[in-house]
Amino acid sequence: MPMEISPAWLTPTWFIDCDHPDVVAFANDAAGDATDPTEVAIRLFYAVRDGFRYDPYNVDYAPERFRASSVVRSASNWCVPKSVLLTAAARARGIPARLGFADVRNHLTSEKLRAQMKTDVFAWHGYSELLLGARWFKLSTAFNIELCQKFGVKPLEFDGTGDALMHPYDQAGNRHMEYIRQRGSYDDLPLDRILADFAEIYGSELTASTGPRSAEAVGDEAFTA
Repeated sequence: MPMEISPAWLTPTWFIDCDHPDVVAFANDAAGDATDPTEVAIRLFYAVRDGFRYDPYNVDYAPERFRASSVVRSASNWCVPKSVLLTAAARARGIPARLGFADVRNHLTSEKLRAQMKTDVFAWHGYSELLLGARWFKLSTAFNIELCQKFGVKPLEFDGTGDALMHPYDQAGNRHMEYIRQRGSYDDLPLDRILADFAEIYGSELTASTGPRSAEAVGDEAFTA
């Protein structure tokens, strides 16, 4: 039985501004001549994964930086904005889409970083959820292929048959990412809640400044340790 599609999964929001000309152009360029929704979704996934280098060292928590129309003009970004862009690009092409979030434990975190953070848990890791047929697919576009190759981490792939979520092990067989808490699915970006939790977990200075002491930046150092 076909799933009933909520209008919210296709509607523009302030963050997921899928009707913005730059977002529409990006989605159309990435999809190319594909018309099948699954093939379009595959092309969008790789366009976002590899078209925007993962770089958490220039994090800006101003709300406008999380808008898809802002993300599409960046050369690099991190998991939450990249997920906003994929969600918006999918909606621009008529694919129902929303945002998903989870807390992950990074088993590659160094002892030094664990002591600094007082945790190896990274809250509100963002990914996109695309509805293809009767199934939701969870797609993480955070790590671009070059980064994965450099540090021996398996790149996430998507062929339309399964989710693309963080691998539990790296190329050498070491434990890497563990999903420990699902934070749910959202029709729009819950930025206020995310930033409030970041401040509570990592300290209020996190959202008051940018740079490598952000939660995602520490995660990057752990990723590359």
